[in-house]
Amino acid sequence: MRILIQSMLAGSLSAVLWVIPASAETPLADNSMVPNSSAAPNSSAVPNNSAAPTDSAVPNNSAAPSDSAVPNNSAASVNNAAPNNSAAPGSDPALSSQITPADSSAADNRSTSSVATGAPDNSTVSASPTTPVKGDAVADSATQIGEKVPATADAQPAGSASPVTQDSSALSSVPPPAGLGNAETGLEAAAGETPYRPGQAASSVDTTSMVSSMLNQPVSSTLNVAQMGQRQGITLTGGQLQSGIIFTLPGDEVVTNARLNLSLRVSQALAARNTSLQLMLNGQPLGTLPLGSGDSDESDYQLDIPAAMIVSSNNLSFKINDADKLLCEKDSAEQYQVTILPKTMLSLEGQQLNIGTSLRNFPRPFIDPQRMTAADVTFSFADNVTPDTVTAAVLVASWLGIQSDYRGIHFPVVRGNLPEKNGILFGHPGDRIGTLTFPASRGPSLQMVDNPGNPVYKLLLVSGEDESQLRQAAYRLTTQPLATDSNSMQVKPQSIVLRSPYDAPHWINTTHPVRLSELLRKDQSLTATGIWHDAMRVNFRAAPDLFLWDGDTVPLYLHYRFPSENWIDEKNSLLNVTLNGTFLRNLTVNKVGLLESAWHRLGGDARQEHYQINLDPYLIYGDNQLALYFNIKPKADAPCGVLLNNNIKSRIEDDSWIDLSHTRHFSMLPNLSYFVGASFPFSRLADFSQTTLLLPENPSDAEISTLLNLSAKAGNATGVALAQNQVLFGLPVGGNNLARVQQSDILAVSTTGNSAFNQAMLANSPYEANGSALGVKEPSALEKLRSWLVGDWYRQPLDADRYFSSNESWRGFLSYRSMWNPDRLVVMAVATSDDQLLRLHGDLGSARINAAVRGDTAIITDENGIRSFRVGPQFPSGEMPWYMMVVWYANQHSVLMALAALLFSAIVGSAAWVMLKRHASRRLQSKHNRDAGKK
Repeated sequence: MRILIQSMLAGSLSAVLWVIPASAETPLADNSMVPNSSAAPNSSAVPNNSAAPTDSAVPNNSAAPSDSAVPNNSAASVNNAAPNNSAAPGSDPALSSQITPADSSAADNRSTSSVATGAPDNSTVSASPTTPVKGDAVADSATQIGEKVPATADAQPAGSASPVTQDSSALSSVPPPAGLGNAETGLEAAAGETPYRPGQAASSVDTTSMVSSMLNQPVSSTLNVAQMGQRQGITLTGGQLQSGIIFTLPGDEVVTNARLNLSLRVSQALAARNTSLQLMLNGQPLGTLPLGSGDSDESDYQLDIPAAMIVSSNNLSFKINDADKLLCEKDSAEQYQVTILPKTMLSLEGQQLNIGTSLRNFPRPFIDPQRMTAADVTFSFADNVTPDTVTAAVLVASWLGIQSDYRGIHFPVVRGNLPEKNGILFGHPGDRIGTLTFPASRGPSLQMVDNPGNPVYKLLLVSGEDESQLRQAAYRLTTQPLATDSNSMQVKPQSIVLRSPYDAPHWINTTHPVRLSELLRKDQSLTATGIWHDAMRVNFRAAPDLFLWDGDTVPLYLHYRFPSENWIDEKNSLLNVTLNGTFLRNLTVNKVGLLESAWHRLGGDARQEHYQINLDPYLIYGDNQLALYFNIKPKADAPCGVLLNNNIKSRIEDDSWIDLSHTRHFSMLPNLSYFVGASFPFSRLADFSQTTLLLPENPSDAEISTLLNLSAKAGNATGVALAQNQVLFGLPVGGNNLARVQQSDILAVSTTGNSAFNQAMLANSPYEANGSALGVKEPSALEKLRSWLVGDWYRQPLDADRYFSSNESWRGFLSYRSMWNPDRLVVMAVATSDDQLLRLHGDLGSARINAAVRGDTAIITDENGIRSFRVGPQFPSGEMPWYMMVVWYANQHSVLMALAALLFSAIVGSAAWVMLKRHASRRLQSKHNRDAGKK
């Protein structure tokens, strides 16, 4: 009888058997409605990203689906009749006591995503209608079957990850799994009494009750079109009827639920045609949306996307239907337009996987190159944080800033506690941070461990006995791949090479002409196909202090080629060239002129394929973008078929170049626009070997976090980690620290509450600190006279002082000449509170605020935005021969030179008058003597 019961149960359960301890209660759902639900075991510690329908345009990152409506061995079941909108209710088999499936009125053949983990996972739990099953009965049955079935690859271990349940009205009544809170209690029992040491087993933890939570963690995220790289959105026109966008997702996350919130703007002419927009993901159709007229020209739609269609690299494409009718209509590109707005958002739910503690994974899980949104990486220190640990943290933060590229990165700081998620810890052997104690070590070391609060998240320990060892550990972490599967590494001593001035790899070379092809990313090309295409964009960074004499220019040489087709209107087709949004020139297909036109009519070659544009120096910024667009116009009688001909190519040849070799490095400081754009002048030596970073004696978490964010921005600007940076707490009074300050530029971070630190920093500056208030000193009569004589007539000390006093909450930057060295500069990031100081990170990510920063004082408020002033004198800085300095000085100080010329003329004239008068007197005396002799 017992065997008969077992056979009947086994026939009704097609998805999974969970093999668990007999004391645990196991939820069970009927999977008989879902064929091919058994997935192959995954032996890798890091599972595949997701399953996707097979398509030639889609990278095959996981098991391919079968030809049936339900994919075989996939991470989610897809229904052919309707999109997959929901995952079945599921819970951790080791923690849950019962489960209530969705009823048939709400679940229309919905499928459940099965999340791959480090352990073999063969189950796909269906949300098909079924009768509620009590947990007690299920547990007994599962235990009995487990006695007869061996734990092979077809059986699901107790540590399998549970499916994620999507919100819906049908599933909202599902109660939370019983015993869910016990996992945290177990962790606290293991780690609360004595410090947790990496590598030390916590024997008091009931691991069977938390295995599932160790394998994955539910996560949710959003990604909009602007973050995908299209800040202006995607525009489809009558000429360009289809377009797409590529987005990537982290490799350690599996998507279980996805929704597209689509925002469209449709022109009235297109809306009147009642056409439609077709959406496709990775070559598979998502749906068709009507583009008919409505109350507004903007429309919002929501589309549920089957999770199995989303992989690590995805192509979301859009196409206007009715293409044949629109293509040949005159001026269709201007009349018929639909724009996918930048706020169009993809909402994702899924699970983050446990990737293990191998150092080889670094920089994952802290940052992932495939993540398109900004990253948050928590840095943690001991309660008694020291300058040497912050120095190492600055080095690592600057390197992570390079890796984050355009996405951005933020560094929350925690002291005395462990991060809730992933984090990097800096300390000395024996330091205790929360429940974790740094292991004993005689040298610099790196170690990756599970976060005791949640083993899915990881902690990286950067350890050293002193500043030198901490710097060595951080330098090893950021310079070479950690090619080891171990979770720890002893760092061997290594030399840290000093950088040379202006050798930042992210800055364009100024010693010789640079080819445009050398400035491209790996995924870019200087070839455009077809008539309808985007502009080719060449981005480059330059040192912000490039200097040219008035009248000198920067040559830009372009070797370009238009397609050779007889249906192209060569008279009206142009190559449009812009730099930083400024129009430069339209280059024609053929040479312009009477002789050239006559020669062309006679059958001669009149193509113009070479041109040199001379750029004015003020057009070159710290960040630059050269845009090249082939605006190809077809003839009026061109057939419709050729308009979609993607076989034609327009290209910029590889020998095109830009030449900055005759520029010099020279500027007037302070200038905060240089700092916010390129961290200049600190980035002149990109490793900060001549920069000192100052914090108050007892810095707050916000002050350390702001310093780390500024360091990441500097690393991103130059492409070099700050390996030679030096962090000090408080002002040095002697020794090596004072010598370092006297030979360095100073970057300081503070709040107005640090009155003693601020007063010392601002003692010999144009600013003053009175308690917790900052202001601007009134210039003396001598300073006013000096400013007037040198032509410095635009300083605004009074306006800036009034603005300081009229705002209670603000943040910003101050810059002035260093009191330790008159050839060096100080930049202070200051705010009225820690909360205001933390907002500087968002401010520096705003193009509008960056463009408005100038002078030596920039004050930002939530109400008024940014105001910039110049309150102090400027001084020259850079590399200029002395004879050119004389000419430059005369050019810049016209009033003083005029007075000097007047004085010189007066002196010379007076001397000449005296000499001439004396000469006349002698001549008259001689004549008088001769006349007297004659008498």
